[in-house]
Amino acid sequence: MNQKSSPCLQKEPGTVGGPSPLEGAPVVSVVVPVFNEEGSLPSLLHELSSTLPVDGSWEAVLVDDGSSDASPDILDAIGAADPRFRVVHLSCNSGQSAAFFIGFRVARGGILATLDADGQNDPADLSRLVAAICDGADVACGWRRRRRDSVSRRLGSLLAGAVRRAVIHDGVIDTGCSAKAFRRSFIDPLPYWDGMHRFLPALCAARGARLVQLPVNHRPRMAGKSKYSNFGRLLRTIPDLFGVRWRISREKELPEHTSP
Repeated sequence: MNQKSSPCLQKEPGTVGGPSPLEGAPVVSVVVPVFNEEGSLPSLLHELSSTLPVDGSWEAVLVDDGSSDASPDILDAIGAADPRFRVVHLSCNSGQSAAFFIGFRVARGGILATLDADGQNDPADLSRLVAAICDGADVACGWRRRRRDSVSRRLGSLLAGAVRRAVIHDGVIDTGCSAKAFRRSFIDPLPYWDGMHRFLPALCAARGARLVQLPVNHRPRMAGKSKYSNFGRLLRTIPDLFGVRWRISREKELPEHTSP
């Protein structure tokens, strides 16, 4: 990722895609939750080091979600060697939503980008997602044009996506793809609840966010194993789905008013 492909890096505070209000803060924070990914982390961190510019306009917030393998040591080593990488350790395994939410709170950038730690998301896609925010979008969702997963996982995702779109009408092609970017002002007001990361685009859209979707690269998992099963994800998602539908239906703007 370079500055030429991310025009917002050249903008001044107060413009679309400009830096966060924090003085000296990076423009973009990439939040990466990590749980037992020792096999994929070295390669991913090397890619991020090669992708992020050296001028301090980016940071990566790496959230260790209570890993029991060598992931914490790998993260601490990169954090000590490169100040662009900020490492957060959760006291216990709390799930991807908690890791994302805490990462968002720790992050300093005005644009929040997300990636998985398993290496299947391609960090090279970040520049296009961020550029979409700089061009006026509030949420940029990646969708995996060619998924490198098993047939059962692809079919499960297709079914889950069809059910989600039928219930909450969010129009998101591939909510399971973690390659996304958000304008911070739409993320900060959201309350935390377990499972929320699957519905971030829909929750932002309910608050008036302009959403765009871009095809992104998807790579085979080279190490480790998936933390989800189709059935387990379904059991967790269905109650959340109807909760999100209720919440979206109740989202209202306050009327204009005058004060004495």
